[in-house]
Amino acid sequence: MSPSPALRRRSVSNPRLLILGMALLATVLTLAVHPARARMFSPETFTLKNGMQVVVVSNHRAPVVTHMVWYKVGSADEQSGYSGIAHFLEHLMFKGTRKRKPGEFSRLVARYGGQENAFTSYDYTAYHQTIARKHLELVMEMEADRMTNLVLTDEIIEPERQVVREERRSRTDNNPAAILSEYVSEALYRNYPYRRPVIGYDHEIVAMTRRNIVDFYKRWYAPNNAILVVAGDITAKELKPLAEKYYGVIPPAPEIKRQRPAEPPQEAARIVAMQHTQVRQPQWQRSYLAPSYLYGETQHAYALQVLTEILGGGGTSRLYRKLVIDDGKAVGAGTYYAADALGPGQFTVYASPRPGVSLPDVELAVDAEIERIKNEGVTAAEVARATTRLIASAVFARDSFTAGARVLGSALAVGQKVADVEAWPDRIAKVTAEQVRAAAKYVFVKKRSVTAFLVEDKGTPE
Repeated sequence: MSPSPALRRRSVSNPRLLILGMALLATVLTLAVHPARARMFSPETFTLKNGMQVVVVSNHRAPVVTHMVWYKVGSADEQSGYSGIAHFLEHLMFKGTRKRKPGEFSRLVARYGGQENAFTSYDYTAYHQTIARKHLELVMEMEADRMTNLVLTDEIIEPERQVVREERRSRTDNNPAAILSEYVSEALYRNYPYRRPVIGYDHEIVAMTRRNIVDFYKRWYAPNNAILVVAGDITAKELKPLAEKYYGVIPPAPEIKRQRPAEPPQEAARIVAMQHTQVRQPQWQRSYLAPSYLYGETQHAYALQVLTEILGGGGTSRLYRKLVIDDGKAVGAGTYYAADALGPGQFTVYASPRPGVSLPDVELAVDAEIERIKNEGVTAAEVARATTRLIASAVFARDSFTAGARVLGSALAVGQKVADVEAWPDRIAKVTAEQVRAAAKYVFVKKRSVTAFLVEDKGTPE
């Protein structure tokens, strides 16, 4: 399960942008009317002899490229007792190799006007650079170098261990919502490794040895467990010689298999209640176990994406209209669902009450809307609006230099095919009101859920 995406909203402030917006809207409507014509990124693909998959998304609007290497390993692939090792290694990948000094990679990217970063999720780890096309070969040479030649000593590891621990303190331990999220995951997943935090538990970060990290690196970081995605001002014909030159010469590792435990049936609803002195706005949420594209009752995945848009997708959604606008019980309400997990996903419903309104009152109001959808379904008009908005996101994604690399990389890293990504608009456009209701009835089962309450700890009055 990937992290929640950042949503950016743009306002139209001049005629040229207005014309562009109208053109995009026309494209969206065309996609909705003619779904069979809809495609996402039209990539070119090939595979190197060592097993590394390569994907190219050409976009010649500017002489810029985004270069990404995705490894099919994330925190859910860690052994029990070693939580956070995938993320720890991600930090250490920015240190030196046999050829380059610590920090040299980043300094060179910055010198040539580029940007770079990395991220770890439950199912994958990715490293990316955006840079002028003429410097792509340098970036490829450096990324290929650290795939196998990373130098890890105690002198390098120990300072970075403290950086990782401080990241955990600042992002999780000092954030009540983040702490609650950990407890919810631990309660929602009884056996599946999504129950452990990506960043890891502090006591296990402390106990991790250099040997543990080196073994993890050697096991998972290999060309036959990686995907190269390059998007921007380049074609597959131009990229292939470079890919063969830098990545193609790296020997493959022995066959790498991901072994994940299954999630057992769940027969009991769970409640997580937390008080914290830093809470200023109470929060209520419920997370249901849900299928993904690849796990469980996968036939519901596309309908669930439409359902989350109808139920909680912004200011026109059912929850927002009812709880915030009509009844005035909440200051915010919505839903979240991602279908792109390798394992079981989750469908989350959340709301924050207005002053004077209790969390149980908000819960009753949300439950009423959920039951309404389960009993009465949704309308064809709601489905049409939701699918149009979702397909619009595909239009904007195609207009981005980086979106194609991110969408294709994350999909392929969990086992989807390029064809699945390309067919996404078609499959969303074909979702019916009956399928949305069936998905709601399947997912909204309380015994497969965790309900969470977050309130302020006001302390004991003197």
